[in-house]
Order: sequence, then structure tokens, then C-alpha cells
Amino acid sequence: MPEHQQDFSKHQSLFQTHIESASPSESSHLWLKEMDITGHDLPYVREVLQQSFEDWRKETGALPLSQQSDWAVADHEGAYACGETAVHELLAAHCPDLLKRCLASHDTVCGDIGPSGRYGFAGRRICLVPILSRNGELLVAVLACVLPKDGSVSGTDAVRATALHYRSCFFKRYEYIFVSDVMKVQKNAEREASRRSILFQIMQRMHDQIDVDTVITEVLDSIAILYPSIELNLMMSQDHEHRNPRVRPLVFHPWGEDICVRAFMDGRLTVQEGMEGRDEAEIAIPFGGKQGIYGVFHLKMTRELKEDLDLQLITMMIDTAGNAFENAKLYEQSNLLIHELRLINELTQRLNQSLQLADIYKLATGELLNIFNADYCCFLQWNEERNMLEVMSCNEPSLSRDLFSKDYGFGGLVYEKKEPIILSDYHLNTKVSSKLMEVTGSQSLIATPLSVNGKVIGAVLLTHRSPHFFSYDNYRLLQTLASHIGLSVSNALLHAELRRMANRDMLTDMYARHYLDEAIQDSQAKDFCGSLIVVDIDQFKQVNDTYGHQKGDKILKQVSEILKTSIRPVDIPARWGGEELAVYLPQLGLHQAMKVAETIRTRVAQETNPGVTVSSGIAEWCILDKHISVDSLFYRADMALYRAKNSGRNQIQIEDMNE
Repeated sequence: MPEHQQDFSKHQSLFQTHIESASPSESSHLWLKEMDITGHDLPYVREVLQQSFEDWRKETGALPLSQQSDWAVADHEGAYACGETAVHELLAAHCPDLLKRCLASHDTVCGDIGPSGRYGFAGRRICLVPILSRNGELLVAVLACVLPKDGSVSGTDAVRATALHYRSCFFKRYEYIFVSDVMKVQKNAEREASRRSILFQIMQRMHDQIDVDTVITEVLDSIAILYPSIELNLMMSQDHEHRNPRVRPLVFHPWGEDICVRAFMDGRLTVQEGMEGRDEAEIAIPFGGKQGIYGVFHLKMTRELKEDLDLQLITMMIDTAGNAFENAKLYEQSNLLIHELRLINELTQRLNQSLQLADIYKLATGELLNIFNADYCCFLQWNEERNMLEVMSCNEPSLSRDLFSKDYGFGGLVYEKKEPIILSDYHLNTKVSSKLMEVTGSQSLIATPLSVNGKVIGAVLLTHRSPHFFSYDNYRLLQTLASHIGLSVSNALLHAELRRMANRDMLTDMYARHYLDEAIQDSQAKDFCGSLIVVDIDQFKQVNDTYGHQKGDKILKQVSEILKTSIRPVDIPARWGGEELAVYLPQLGLHQAMKVAETIRTRVAQETNPGVTVSSGIAEWCILDKHISVDSLFYRADMALYRAKNSGRNQIQIEDMNE
């Protein structure tokens, strides 16, 4: 067996062994199969690429292909990541096109190194294999290999097998990093739980709670039971609503710092004795966890009670409560995040069911109304032709397809500033007028830009009749959902553009022949008559021979533009082939089509430069005809055009009823 085939077999065996060794982990953690690298990860994978390369080198170092070839890895942008720098410098200096092709096509690219190759690579063959994400859609890196001189074409297969092995090493490292982070978080949580269970047994009930309000109530009640004569309040620094009257906001006074502010800023227990002659004392104890301080417990008592107070016990209880509060807050946030991810997944699945822009906007409107319990939802999109913001979807019928200038209302504000906004009470607003708010009687609003490929194309607005209805979490979630809606809108716009390009002639921007055929067929199925005009530029070959093909293309564009501006919006202009154009006139007979053809003929003779003339043939169909077909209509119009060309050109002929 040739050496390169032996290498290929060994690489296959190594790759299979690597997969089999990962099988127990996959059976234990099926969620790892769902992990894949994303575009957001690419700027941070350089170290993973290097570590994976080292792992791969250790596993394949004994193979002849690995020893006798030169290897390097480039990142997703083609920059050097690891391996032999000489290989990457060769790519950058002498084979940049190969690297560009591999990055663009996501496919294996090979080439021979010419005599200009440096580092002794002249006469050898270089192969570039893309390293893709698990779904095969994202390029992560490129593995470059300079094969030995005695290699053959089939050696490319061995390089591909090696790339598969390197890719498995990469994802093994990628999963290891993720699992390590998860295990670190779990280990910290277990250590904190152990500490709480040993030191704070009296607070067991508090640890059983996973609700932030319950944790606060538990610690307040526990201290009040131990010391009922103490005046106790919790001064919270964050926006946390609580029905307990002992929970108050921590106010930072500009005229000086009180004991609570000092304790909060310093993060330490602070004691303040009362003024001389007054039998009272104050204690401020920070309330926080590992991530920060959330508030301060403020205790007021007599000096005598202060001496008997077990400050260490109270401090331990508050520290425990702070950790429990933080855990509950994290649990609450994780539940919120899971809920948001579920909403995003469900919304994306529903939006991806259609590629029609109107359907996407309609579906997104209904989904957002349901998710946020909003009264009204409005999507605005910038209309390039009208230079205004157009209402694409709204559950308020009076606003359907309305147009607004880009400096009007909250939609214009979001579109211009490219920033989201939240409004709690429209009645208190004195700067921005809004038809949406006024017509619907809404008071609360959240809005965010709608972006496609990084470009803001519109805005999403949600409103409610009640003031202060939307929370900051709603405001943030809308921004996340809007980005996914923008992706669906982008897909729909791209799909529409692809359909438009498929149905258009690139030179004249007229419809293609196949689209015209389908349009006539549809018309013959629902209309009672129609006419077809076939237009041919006279002596067009002579024009090309005289002025050149580039000038001939310009004349063809001129005639096409005259034809398009001489017909109704419902008429269908198309390039029939070469210098022949056609226009279908639904529900028009021969005499009306004759007038259109004469307008086209006259304008072409007067407006083209250099001047040319056209000949036209016209045919019609009627619902009373015995035989109705697209081919028959084209044949009769073509025969009429043939007579016009043979009768002296620059004229119009209608179909011969005897043909």
C-alpha cells in the first residue's frame, strides 16, 4: 500500500478512536451535541486553535504524513494562528488567492508551489482544508499543509482526514473549556452551600427559599424575633420593589453621608453612638453577597441593649441572608434567561416558517403582543422609493400602511438615533408627538430599532394603555427579540431579491422570458382577452458592427426604458431574446395594443441616440378562441413581426387571422 494511503488509513483509525472515546461523554451529556461555535466566539478561539494543534501534533507525530509535511493553521480571517510560520508566510506572499478561495468557498483548495516559493517549498504541493463548525455553516479556521515532493494527488484525501482529526481535537478542547466553566460554577456553589449549612444552621429555612422577597422577609423577621425592641429597616440600593414597610430605598444625600451610606460605601459594619445626653445608638450592617452589596440593615436601639447585642450573630445572619438573596436573584435571573431563550427559540421557529415579508411582520406582531401582553404593536420600515417610514404591520387598522417622515414620532426617533427607548407615561411627554399613542390612547411604550445586516431599516413599537406598564426586563427582551426578527426579515428580503433577480434580465432590468410565459398563462386562465407585442430593433447587428457591442447594449437599454415608460403598471415588459423585446397587455385587444406599439415605435425613432427604429408584431387571444395557448400567441406575434421586417422595417404588423 502506498505511503499516502497508509497515512490516510491511520488518520481514519485515529479519528474513529477519538470519536469512540468521546461516546461515553456524549451519552452522559447529550447537551454537548447541541453545542456549536458561533460567530461571536471566533475572535476568542485563537488559544483553542493553538491548544488543539498541540494535541493533534502529539497524537499524529509518529505518522509519516505529519513528519514529512509542513503544517500551519490560519484563523477565520486568514491570519496566522499556529503551526509553522513559514507555511503561512508562503500563503500570504505567494498563494493569497488559494487562501481567499478557501475562506470564501469553505472547500478544500490545492495548488502547486512555483519556483518563486520560499523556504524550500518550490515544486511542492500545498493543500488548504477549511475547519467548519458542527453545522457546517461557519468557517472556524483553515488547516494548511505543504506535502512532500514525492506526494501524489490522492494525498489530498490524507490531508482531509488529518483535518477531520484536527477538527475533533478542536471541539474536544472547546467542550472542555465549557465544561470546566460549568464545573467551576458548580464547585463554587457547592462550597458556598456547605459553608452556609455549617455556619448558619439557625437560618435553614432561609436557605430553603428561592424567592428574593421571602429571603428578605425571613431575615427581617428573624432579627425582630431575637431583638423585638430594636428599630430595624433595610435600605436597598437597587430597584427592588417589596411590600414590606421595613424595606426602604437607600438615598444618597448631597449634603452629607449618613451611617447607612458610609456602611454601603465602605462595605463594613459601622457603629454610631447617639449625641451626648441621648440614650440611643445606631448600627449599619452591609447586606450583600459575593457579587456586591445590595443594601444596608439599619438598627436603632438603646445603649444598654447595644452592649447586650450579639453583633456577630446578627452579622452572620445578615451575611447568610445576603448570600441567600444573591442566590435567589441568580435563580430568578436564570429562570428569566431560560424563559427568554425559550421565547426566542419559539419565535424564531415560527418566523422561519415563511419567507414572505408580509407574513413575517404579521406573525411577529401577534407574537410580540402575546409575549409582552401589550395592547398594540407596530412595525415601521424605511421605504427607499418614498423616502418615508412605512407601517408594515399594526393591529390598529387606522394606521395600516401609513407613511411618516423619519423625524416624526417615536418610530422616527428610534430610526434616527438607532437606540431603543422606554416611556412610562405619554401624558408627561412634552417633546414627541405620536399618532400611534394618540389614536390608541396608549400611555406606556417600549421601542427598539429593527436592523438587517447591521443596518437599521425601521423600528418596532409596543404600547399599552396603562402607564408604567413595561419593565426594564421587557425593554431588554424586546431588543433581543428584535434582532431575531431582523434576521427573518433579512432572509425574506434576500429571498425576494433572489426571486426578483431570477425573473429579471440583468442588462435591461425587464422580466425574463420564462416569467413572461408564466404571466401570460396565468392571464389566460382568469382574463377574457390580452395582447402581445413583440418588438425588434431594426438592423441591430449593423449597429453593433458600426458602434461596437458596448454602444449596442446602451441602445438596447434606451429602447427598453422607452418600452417600460410607454405602458401601464399592469403590463408586463420582457426581453424576449437578443435585441427582441416583448410586452404583454392583459385585457387589451388588437386596436388598443396597436396604439401602444405606435407610441413605442415613434418614441424610439425620436429619442434614441444614435437613432434606431423598431419593428413590431402584435397578436391577441380571446376567451372565445378555440385554441388558447402561450405558444400560439407567441407564434402569431412572431409571424406578424416577420412580415414587418420583410415589409421595410420601422412598422407595425398585426397577426394574420388565416395563419
